[in-house]
Amino acid sequence: MIIDCHGHYTTAPAQHDRWREAQTAAFKAGGDIDPAYPDISDDEIVETIEKNQLRLLKERGADITIFSPRASTMAHHIGDEAVSQAWTRRCNDLIKRVVDLFPRTFVGVCQLPQSPGIPVAHSIAELERCVTELGFVGCNLNPDPSGGHWTAQPLTDRSWYPIFEKMVELDVPAMVHVSGSCNPNFHATGAHYINADTTAFMQFLEGDLFKDFPTLRFIIPHGGGAAPYHWGRYRGLADMLKRPPLRAHVMRNVFFDTCVYHQPGIDLLFRVIDIDNILFGSEMVGAVRGIDPETGNYFDDTKRYVDALPIPEADKRKVFEGNARRVYPHLDAILKSQGR
Repeated sequence: MIIDCHGHYTTAPAQHDRWREAQTAAFKAGGDIDPAYPDISDDEIVETIEKNQLRLLKERGADITIFSPRASTMAHHIGDEAVSQAWTRRCNDLIKRVVDLFPRTFVGVCQLPQSPGIPVAHSIAELERCVTELGFVGCNLNPDPSGGHWTAQPLTDRSWYPIFEKMVELDVPAMVHVSGSCNPNFHATGAHYINADTTAFMQFLEGDLFKDFPTLRFIIPHGGGAAPYHWGRYRGLADMLKRPPLRAHVMRNVFFDTCVYHQPGIDLLFRVIDIDNILFGSEMVGAVRGIDPETGNYFDDTKRYVDALPIPEADKRKVFEGNARRVYPHLDAILKSQGR
């Protein structure tokens, strides 16, 4: 079985996006920030999935996608807390509909209703709803709700502890994932995403978060940002800052995905990072959708890169399936309930 740990509903029906446009316009005008949601039929949802994510899953040989709302449109910096709460519920409920329509192909992960300057504890109720009522297996956590201005405290700060306590209680991991950038210095997917991945890793290195939460689990996407490719720098910084070695200090709790869009990058990721810390992911129909002119294959067909690695089949099984089932125990339970 091949589990893709990193999928977003980037092809959501147009009515969903129009609702968001109406919401943000109403916020600016002082109107209703939770207007009536459009009547989107099952057939319309099926069409958006079958022509895109499901088609590519079949073509590329994967079986399951851990699926969440489109990251770039979480946009926690738009509006206020009430706007984010309403938008988040709409997005998560739409993911639930996809999962219900394709229960053997998609498993839900939720967006959180974060908002700049608002305690993250205000996101707990939605996390709990999504896990206990909607059957989701994890969440996406934005370390920068300000959209590129980085006004939040580091992830190791105690202000984040309420959501971490709930994650531990529910036994769910978080993918560290920022949203769109409103700072023109940082292109959203080319700079802001990778910056955030790297920043989160460095924050974990500097802090002692996992002493307080030894079972807390994070997936840092996009191949771990810059971390694997400057591993000597981070090992050296850990030494200079009198931190324990990375293997014991961070890597019992932190995992990287394979959203790296060329073979040399994947080769290096697997040479540097322990096999138990890598989860297969593609983020397909996402940031990079085109065909690589050097290979003739889609950049985001990441299974092709893992298949080409000269590693034991047992290690590939860990990356394709075993590690995801371990990091997402609710996913493992869902699959077992389906006889898989």
